[in-house]
Amino acid sequence: MKVPQLKKKLEIKSCHNIEWEDNYSWIHQKNILEVLKDKSKLDSEVKKYLEEENAYTDYHLKDTKNIQKKLFDEIKGRIKLDDESLPYKDHTYEYWTKTTTKGNYSIKLRKKIGSENIEEIWNGDKEKEKLKTEYFGVGDLEVSNNDKYLGYSLDLKGSEYYTIYLRDIKTNKIISKEITETSGGITFSLDDKYIFYSKLDENHRARTIYRHKIGDFEGKDELIFEEKSEAFTVGIGKSSDEKYFFINTSDHNTSEQYYFKSDELNPSPKLIIKRERGVLYSVNSWDGKFYNHTNKNAEDFKIDICDNLENQNWKTYIPAKDEVLIGGLTFLKNWIIRGETSDALDKLFVKNISTNIEEELIFSDETVYVPGVSLTQKDRNTDEVHLGYSSPKTPSRVFKYNLATKSKELVKEQEIPSGHNKDDYIVERVEFKSHDGRMVPLTITRHKKTKIDGSANVLLYGYGSYGNSMSPSFSSTRLSLINRDIIWATAHIRGGMEKGMKWWKEGKLTNKKNTFEDYIYAAKYLIEKNYTSKGNIIGMGGSAGGLLMGAVVNQSPELFLGIIMAVHSKT
Repeated sequence: MKVPQLKKKLEIKSCHNIEWEDNYSWIHQKNILEVLKDKSKLDSEVKKYLEEENAYTDYHLKDTKNIQKKLFDEIKGRIKLDDESLPYKDHTYEYWTKTTTKGNYSIKLRKKIGSENIEEIWNGDKEKEKLKTEYFGVGDLEVSNNDKYLGYSLDLKGSEYYTIYLRDIKTNKIISKEITETSGGITFSLDDKYIFYSKLDENHRARTIYRHKIGDFEGKDELIFEEKSEAFTVGIGKSSDEKYFFINTSDHNTSEQYYFKSDELNPSPKLIIKRERGVLYSVNSWDGKFYNHTNKNAEDFKIDICDNLENQNWKTYIPAKDEVLIGGLTFLKNWIIRGETSDALDKLFVKNISTNIEEELIFSDETVYVPGVSLTQKDRNTDEVHLGYSSPKTPSRVFKYNLATKSKELVKEQEIPSGHNKDDYIVERVEFKSHDGRMVPLTITRHKKTKIDGSANVLLYGYGSYGNSMSPSFSSTRLSLINRDIIWATAHIRGGMEKGMKWWKEGKLTNKKNTFEDYIYAAKYLIEKNYTSKGNIIGMGGSAGGLLMGAVVNQSPELFLGIIMAVHSKT
């Protein structure tokens, strides 16, 4: 079978007084955003080529069909299809979601507090069937503050343009016009007379915030905010105390925020702090104070505090720490919970507001794990939260935790239907020296029976882009490799933020080569320490990680048995 060939159409390009030949620029359609909405508009030559590539792949992998099915059945066997989330209490109802063995989409349920009468307010499979659509993507599901309305957004073409619908939960009837071409998010006003949403422009960017009056089928929605810069995108949300709405606008490096009171009849967003190139900030409000999570004069962020936004006098609340990424805050009446990340490990801290004493929340004897916290109810006058964690060998576990008494109760554990014993696996966190002396974290997961004598294969995963950190969480899919004596290693290379903003900056733009070198030195470390040997490593990276794969396999091909470049064709 012949290797598919995409037709060459020579085009001479130039930039910065440099010319080069590009034989494939013709595939970039000017109307690509229209293609997202209507796949029939894809260039016929490109479509033919993609179909040929798929046929070529199927032909050469036809002798692996049995093992593919075996792996698929293994992976599926580790997924509990009939499952329910933990309930969340608002003032009147408890809400939760569930999945079933028969359906592909979630079901949203509720019952009145103190009642056993369960209502189904959303069923994704029934909605898809009703709409008779091939593609069905859910953007947001939001219940109004008075528990009467359900707002939901759908993408029916895979274009990531979402249409918002508003439904009366009791009658199941649509109560407002459809709102098209949105980013999908829905925010109800506190009086439930309006929703706020962001509209996508012709380049698929969210640059406007609108207010829609619930019940209006004909009128024009009110423009609340418009971002003038094409590089920035906007979003809207409520403050923790629900006294304000905050509009956030940002690119990857700079942000700006506006606010208006939640009871304003005619919202007029006011600027908090004027944007400054390279400065990120996010303001929240709680109990008469404003908290600003910012990297202003704090590379790895800090949190400042002030009494009001009209006459700002910011003071340090949580100071910056070198190569420790300071996270945001979660507020309760008597407690403030916050997160930190250092050396590719997350930590949680809780402060008693009355005593001002802060301590770390430690709820696992494992050294490598990912912690998380969530609220159990809307009323924040409580000492109870849900604390959860997972690790490369331990499925998710969630506890109901009392911050005052420090008592905990296991309330949910991720079930692996086909069986799982975490003691069969070994997780190691090591550091290796990169080309310039920087110490890079590396998480290694292996079966306890796998020999460390150089004979094992290794799958070395890397990303290192956009400040995205690779957390050492649980993945049931990886077990199909690990159980076959294939070691899984995740390199926390520069370009992510596992060691703060500096870690990101050292792996971007003119420093991008550090990302590639870190990954190569990770491979060399695994060989040196006898986890594997030269030529027995499979490199894997997706999206921007595909760029990483292309660089390292050309730079050091002798290290690798193969490369998985998980890159979408549109990327």
